[in-house]
Amino acid sequence: MSTAAQPPQPLWEPGQDRAASAAVTRFQTWAAEHHGAPAEGGYPALHRWSVEHLDTFWQSVAEWFDVRFSTPYEHVLADRSMPGARWFTGSRLNYAEHALRTAEEPFLAGEAALLHVDETHGPEPMTWAELRRQVGSLAAALRARGVRPGDRVSGYLPNVPQAIVSVLATAAVGAVWTSCAPDFGARSVLDRFRQVEPVVLIAVDGYRYGGKEHDRTDVVAELRAELPTVRTFVHVPLLGTPAPDGAETWADVVAGDEEPVFEQVPFDHPLWVLYSSGTTGLPKAIVQSQGGILVEHLKQLGLHCDLSTGDRFFWYTSTGWMMWNFLVSGLLTGSTLVLYDGSPAFPDTAAQWRVAETTGATLFGTSAAYVMASRKAGLHPARDFDLSRVRCVATTGSPLPPDGFRWLHDEAGEDVWIASVSGGTDVCSCFAGAVPTLPVHIGELQAPALGVDLQAWDPGGRPVVDEVGELVVTRPMPSMPIRFWNDPDGTRYHDSYFDTYPGVWRHGDWITLTGHGSVIIHGRSDSTLNRGGVRMGSADIYEVVERLPEIRESLVVGVEQPDGGYWMPLFVQLAEGAVLDDALRTRLATALRTELSPRHVPDEVIAVRAIPHTLTGKRLEVPVKRLLQGTPLEKAVNPGSVDDVELLRGYERLGRAHS
Repeated sequence: MSTAAQPPQPLWEPGQDRAASAAVTRFQTWAAEHHGAPAEGGYPALHRWSVEHLDTFWQSVAEWFDVRFSTPYEHVLADRSMPGARWFTGSRLNYAEHALRTAEEPFLAGEAALLHVDETHGPEPMTWAELRRQVGSLAAALRARGVRPGDRVSGYLPNVPQAIVSVLATAAVGAVWTSCAPDFGARSVLDRFRQVEPVVLIAVDGYRYGGKEHDRTDVVAELRAELPTVRTFVHVPLLGTPAPDGAETWADVVAGDEEPVFEQVPFDHPLWVLYSSGTTGLPKAIVQSQGGILVEHLKQLGLHCDLSTGDRFFWYTSTGWMMWNFLVSGLLTGSTLVLYDGSPAFPDTAAQWRVAETTGATLFGTSAAYVMASRKAGLHPARDFDLSRVRCVATTGSPLPPDGFRWLHDEAGEDVWIASVSGGTDVCSCFAGAVPTLPVHIGELQAPALGVDLQAWDPGGRPVVDEVGELVVTRPMPSMPIRFWNDPDGTRYHDSYFDTYPGVWRHGDWITLTGHGSVIIHGRSDSTLNRGGVRMGSADIYEVVERLPEIRESLVVGVEQPDGGYWMPLFVQLAEGAVLDDALRTRLATALRTELSPRHVPDEVIAVRAIPHTLTGKRLEVPVKRLLQGTPLEKAVNPGSVDDVELLRGYERLGRAHS
């Protein structure tokens, strides 16, 4: 008689008290009493109910978090089609009003809403009362300068309090926020901002990174010259420079003592525009709604991340990455935001752990790459820093390798909840990841998120379990884009997600849904390796290769050859002092053959100066593949979307030699 396979032993499990006190546990009990959710069966039963009863689940979220609808909704979900789902129809609300609710509590108004840290100073607090005052003043200043609902306000700002004030004031007015980090060059910013035609530009004169000051006044001057729709320019003197001609100063626009006025807008009114990486053309300008982001982030941060008043929420990010927008929404839960503006590894690799200590962070979010860099550097965070308040270390950006899970468990604290999460700019949230009541298994995301009907599909569109498949979402999420900017008939939006499986969101990742309910991410499906009909994820190869101390970072692609052959080179950035010799090549091949399979062994290992990335730090697998297929650089990638375009010229030369 056969028996079902037993799940592997977990790396970590929440204690009984911890699970019982988690918000998601209390939510399930309440939803069972009020809305028919299952009282038994824990998270798996709650998740099943959340996708099978989508309307009731999202109604429950809105009620549990006391969403303030100034005009009540008629239907939770009036149209389920994708694209085109319509949520909470007829209702009106304001995102910024919810983000500042904690400031209304007299006993909390004097507490810190923001803690600002950079490379030159420790935490500088901004209270809830001061944040509310500055938002009210800036919102009044925007209205006085003619900004109306639907107008676009753009920020060229680092992760500083002025950026938080700006996004909330913009939302209070009902205008539409969009931002880029100041390490973006002028061309990259113009590729984004020109699409949305902002009427306001709020920009710094420079930023500090890696122990140096980086002047951006020339870039800002170019932005002003090339953005003719900008009527108001606000100068933020982070480096202390005087305001240029025609500029208003930050101090002037927040000098008032105005109570915020929150424009009540329809649920699907635009909140902000985010951008795809734009590696092969103009970045997609992704529009998300005030109401959709509000309820999605309340669910994700309040239930999945278990954040509430008293928490300190630190995620290393920049304003050019969706995780910054996600960080902003920590305010919805009453959490204090930790804003770190600086290099992730200055003056040394331990920089982020030091910030977590000095700010008393309770949830510390970072990248998988930083965790692996900390491991390679031989750090011992729990030994060398006081991380007693950190109850969760979360990672995203790329899959956290199994060795990363083990290292965090050993070196960040055995009782630390490790939350590897995966989502996308496209939904500004997570498809799968953190669940405070579930065990953590090595190399796996804990579970699909509530309200997300996540499935793995084979090429025929059939769901599979314990097999690699395409990541699809078969029912709508409130934070899915309401549209792309300058896409009047919706063609580009449709073709980005719905052209493979009509009416079903295809995200472009390979995943495995395990029999015990967890999720494994294998990497992007549009750069998936396919040798002899066997599909392989690049993330699996990176995990093995980058475990070797000689390899700092790697990139692998599979290139279909004109003669029907298949070429799979592995590019490696060597650690300082390492040499790519026959011995290292042999060790690489042996590790891949032993830990994965002979198919995972590359045809060639090539040392490179560095691995190219998007401006948000993702490896450029698809553009490199195109270059190796002989595509000219100007057609393979948008140069303004990459961190160092010169790195790509070597791949272009290699592609010409192979074509």
